[in-house]
Amino acid sequence: MWQSHPRQNGVRQRSKKFAKRNGIAFDWRPDRGKGSHGVLDFGDRRTVVRNPKDELKTGTYHAMLKQLGITESDLS
Repeated sequence: MWQSHPRQNGVRQRSKKFAKRNGIAFDWRPDRGKGSHGVLDFGDRRTVVRNPKDELKTGTYHAMLKQLGITESDLS
């Protein structure tokens, strides 16, 4: 059974706030994904975000943060 990370909801919203505070370009592009997925552009990095209403597995969450070049503490 997989563990859900309690702070992973709202990755898109929290990364947007972090980008704004640090002058990093942020763009959410739901049209670039397939189905319920979308692409989150964060500066010169990007990651695919699945349905924001569903919980993410912890490994997926940490992989997304790594792809964006940020840490969990950056989003708090």
